[in-house]
Parts: sequence; structure tokens; C-alpha cells
Amino acid sequence: LIGQWLSERLGQPFLIENRPGAGTNIATESVVRAPADGYTLLLVTAINTWNATLYEKLNFNFIRDIAPVAGLNRQTFVMVVPSSFPAKTVPEFIAYAKANPGKVNMASSGNATAGHVAGELFKMMAGVDMLHVPFRGTPAAQIALFAGDAQVMFDPIPSSINHIKADKLRALAVTSTRRTEALPDVPAMADFLPGFEANGWQGIGVPKHTPADIIEKLNMEINAGLANPTMQARIANLGATLLPISPAELGQLIATDTEKWAKVVRFAGIKSD
Repeated sequence: LIGQWLSERLGQPFLIENRPGAGTNIATESVVRAPADGYTLLLVTAINTWNATLYEKLNFNFIRDIAPVAGLNRQTFVMVVPSSFPAKTVPEFIAYAKANPGKVNMASSGNATAGHVAGELFKMMAGVDMLHVPFRGTPAAQIALFAGDAQVMFDPIPSSINHIKADKLRALAVTSTRRTEALPDVPAMADFLPGFEANGWQGIGVPKHTPADIIEKLNMEINAGLANPTMQARIANLGATLLPISPAELGQLIATDTEKWAKVVRFAGIKSD
């Protein structure tokens, strides 16, 4: 969406090049090594912030080598349990987990995914012992919830909301600091665990030493796109909220999340596959 917008605004073709692998690190390194001329951009995500700790030997330092440009969106997660699970609130869930240490299976769509680290943050802040069970993707993890083989999952709202509305899953809390429009009746986790926040997010970065005027121009045009009603509606349909911020604000978000998730990765002993 943003590539198409920038193409139209700047009169330059923006080509989307997928570089999958190593939890976004292959794509990131390709941009780190690209010329700092504004012609190579990186889709930055929250994953980059915990990779700094998750991977012991990276060929780059994300904060040092990628210059922040602009935010795009945030994605909130929801803590869901099977509809048959006895706990109906977060305090009841915490009490159940403490009464049954190690017997609650926490499903995720894979090791070191956003849902996994959000769940580990919950374990750390709530002081509960749960067994992480990674699956190959969200659908497989949800099937385990439906069958009762797993008891909890931290899932992006868009992939769970229909199951919540159909009473197949029960939503206990969202991972943002306040309630969301998508699930207005579901409390925020911070209401029970003050300071809890576990949002996914996306932004744009460029190689270090990219000229400041190029960064400023890109930020201005991206934020103009986020202010466009058509763009806003399309992003809302994806279950995300807008994140129109300055390069400095994105840099602060990256630094804060890198520090926060480092504590979680170390606490949980998460290792890259």
C-alpha cells in the first residue's frame, strides 16, 4: 500500500522485493549494505527489536546501521482461550495457571514470533509457568485451541476476531495499553498488569548515512499517505491502527522496544531456530 502511494506521489517506481529468511535478518542486512541514496528502503517491524538479542552473531547492529524514517501501523494482539476454559478473566487465568504450574500450554504460530514473545512477557509479568508450544502458522495453533490441546494464545486480532464472535474462542484481554475499537468490550492487559504492552508495528528505515533531506521527504510523503482517508480505511480493514510519527519518534520506539524485549528474550531463554 505505501509503496504504491509513494510511487504515485514521487513519480518513481517502488518495487517490493521480498527477502525472506532468518527472521527478517536477511532482508535487513541487504538494506544495511545498500547505497545510502534513498533508493533502498526497509520495511522495519517489531521483530527487528528482539532479533538484536535473539541472534548472538549478526553482521550488523540494527540501531546503528538502519536510520529510522517513518512509522506505518501498529497491530494489537488478543489473549484468547478456548470457550470451554474455566477462566473468564485475566485474574482468574493467572490464578488457574499458578494453581497448575507447567500444565497450561501456550500455543503460538512459531518460535520467536510476535505472539510467542508477547506470551513470554505475560509469563514474566504475571509470574506464571506455562509451556510454550510452537506450531507452523496461526491456523494450526488455533486448531489446537479448539481441540483443547492448548489453553491460551496471543494472536493478532484480525486472525482471531471471527472465532471470538462465533464463541469458539474467549477473549480475555488485548495487549495494547487501552481497549481497541475492534473489540471494545475486551479489557486491556494493562488494567491487570500495569505497564503491559505488546504491540506489533511496522515502519520504514533506510541505510545509515542516508541524507537527512531524503529522510525528511520520505517521512513527509508517508505521513501524507497515512492521513489519506482511502489509505486509512484500507489499513483499518487489515486490523491495524495508524502510526504517523517522526524519524526521531520511530528511533525512540526502536530503542525502547529493543531494551524491553531483550529482558523478555533473556528471561524466557528464547533461542533462534
